[in-house]
Amino acid sequence: MPSVSIITITYNAERFLERTIQSVLAQQATDFEYIVIDGASTDGTRAIIERYEPHIAQWIAEPDRGLYDAMNKGVHRAKGEYVWFMNAGDELYDSQTLPNLLSRIKATKADVYYSDALFVQDDGGRRSGTAIGLRSQVTPHTLPQHISWQDMQMGMKICHQAFVARRAIAPDYLVDNLSADLDWEIRCLKAAQKIEFLPFVLCKYLVGGLSVQQHRRSLIDRFRVLVTHFGWLKTIRNHIQILIRARRFQQQSLAASE
Repeated sequence: MPSVSIITITYNAERFLERTIQSVLAQQATDFEYIVIDGASTDGTRAIIERYEPHIAQWIAEPDRGLYDAMNKGVHRAKGEYVWFMNAGDELYDSQTLPNLLSRIKATKADVYYSDALFVQDDGGRRSGTAIGLRSQVTPHTLPQHISWQDMQMGMKICHQAFVARRAIAPDYLVDNLSADLDWEIRCLKAAQKIEFLPFVLCKYLVGGLSVQQHRRSLIDRFRVLVTHFGWLKTIRNHIQILIRARRFQQQSLAASE
């Protein structure tokens, strides 16, 4: 059984998929499996997967019910002790990222590992995009070095690609909710007995994903998730604080740019 299953979800992402695959293959480690789940892309995605097939433990190309249905397929096929999603366009931070993670897994056997993520923008090519900054610095979401599921009441503290969970505690994703990753992280943190912050960056995250493209619905779905875990009263009160925090962060960013 490999220690880590790295899972890539892709659909019509031929412009970005190769950078993700290459970042996985560049790792100076062997104790992992790589899984690719394609939603029956109609562009050149399949040809890219087939080109790298010798390095991919499992891959499928079939219709699905959306991103989180595909992610469920990845978890169900995984054989690793831990699951880690690195979707098309995202990258492992550098060639030592996985070796560093495996070293911590061997030493501490935590249920969840997490770190910061470097945001990068789409420069329209297969190469890594231009760095924007660490998520904890360019968004209102600060990243505590000690975290519990209760810390998620103001939203998603940890970028999904910077969150590695033991497969035994990983639930299925909500298929019909654009904030299913928030729900998944909360449920993992609830089930975890040991959670460890990693002092190194795990990933490069390509901004502009599904939740950004459908921002209004994403906000509504986030509210639904938070109500499920924290109740109506606390969620309404927290959303007022979220709006105040977002406005204050925007004002600070504008002031810093002047």
